[in-house]
Amino acid sequence: MAPTWTVISSEGNNPLPRRPPHWNELKNTRLNEFCQFLAEICLNSPVGCGVLIPTSRFSVKIRFETEINEKELEMLKRVITGALLAMIMMLGVNAPAADLPKQKICPLMIEEEIDLEDFEIVVYKGVKILMCCSTCKKMWAQNPDYYAVVSVKEAPQLKGIVSKEIKPMKQLFCPVYTDTRVHPKSPSMEYEGKKVYFCKDRAKKRFEANPAKYAKNLK
Repeated sequence: MAPTWTVISSEGNNPLPRRPPHWNELKNTRLNEFCQFLAEICLNSPVGCGVLIPTSRFSVKIRFETEINEKELEMLKRVITGALLAMIMMLGVNAPAADLPKQKICPLMIEEEIDLEDFEIVVYKGVKILMCCSTCKKMWAQNPDYYAVVSVKEAPQLKGIVSKEIKPMKQLFCPVYTDTRVHPKSPSMEYEGKKVYFCKDRAKKRFEANPAKYAKNLK
């Protein structure tokens, strides 16, 4: 007896596609990983149990009625991943572009444009700020008040909500990764009587190994 499973949404019963999208067709990596994660949960659940995942517009319930072998398990994981991805895209779970700020450049890596198919969001004082990647999202969390002050040009939606007491440092960018911002608590070292800031420890080590190469970038 083959395993049986169903997907139920607020729109009613929806048949799962017989063939999942080819991996090369998946444009949103983060969404794909999320669907694979849901598939893992479903496939590792006890036989006969269901998994209910609520979202803003629908719920997914997958139920297995019989045991399956390893080959069938892998096949079902791929099919379920593709099915979840297709249904999420169909029902529009991702935030519509109209709800996003009209921001084109990442505020922390200022040479990176925002890719609306692959980006991160942080919320600062109720305002959405777009980041080019998860690395910038983590950086922002280190000192959001300072970064907000120096990022108004790249993220104009911050205007009017940033602190008036915080002043930008004289050095705004890392001398090694020259498009990446630094803040007062970034890794630092003394160089020719001045304190130099770096966006990460790796940048500091590279500067220490060849300061003459990067000192010209200090500004």
